[in-house]
Amino acid sequence: MTYRSHGSGAPVTLIGHGLGATPGEARIPASGVRGTRVVVTLPGHGDEPDAPDDYWNYSRIAADLREVAREVGATRAIGVSLTAAALVALLAAEPDAFERVALLLPAVLDEPRPRLSRESMITSVDGPADYFEQRRWAFRRLDGALAALPGQVAVTDLSPLRRVVAPVLVVGAENDPLHPVTVAARTAAAFPNGRLEIVPSWPDARPSVRGWLADLVSDRPVPSPR
Repeated sequence: MTYRSHGSGAPVTLIGHGLGATPGEARIPASGVRGTRVVVTLPGHGDEPDAPDDYWNYSRIAADLREVAREVGATRAIGVSLTAAALVALLAAEPDAFERVALLLPAVLDEPRPRLSRESMITSVDGPADYFEQRRWAFRRLDGALAALPGQVAVTDLSPLRRVVAPVLVVGAENDPLHPVTVAARTAAAFPNGRLEIVPSWPDARPSVRGWLADLVSDRPVPSPR
């Protein structure tokens, strides 16, 4: 895992992407967030080398995220899909790892997600035709992840998440077969200060999500959990 920093000053926010994210997608959560945004790139993505055979499990990814967070002094964290699950695993092991957290489109909590074909992973999202071609290119090196991740969970026990006092924003999207809203709802409910937002469509909701992330990362008060 490598990372690239954007912006400067405090706060420092760690930003992780989803499986098969294009470089442009990986940077989307950083838009509008003040301070220093540290965008990680997982193995097998972008210009990164392929992942080792045993890489694809949430605990391993969580450990890599924690190492980067310590190195850059991140006090906030944003994870999308795959890295949202990894952040959940991280928080279960270290509840005070971050002061504020956002989990976007979580796909798994304590129950495994079903195995999906490569084509389903590519096309079960909204986007123009050229976007699907970009995703096919991104997924060409991810057979190991597609084989290893189904059957895994972020945590086996939800109780450690009750020790997380930081505000945790969870955003889910309707009609998204890769990221069921039930997982988003259960994830938000697992945290004492969890806040759930469900949007009708992920691409159309980006301006709203950008505002929520800006509020969360800043020192402005975060709305009370629903």
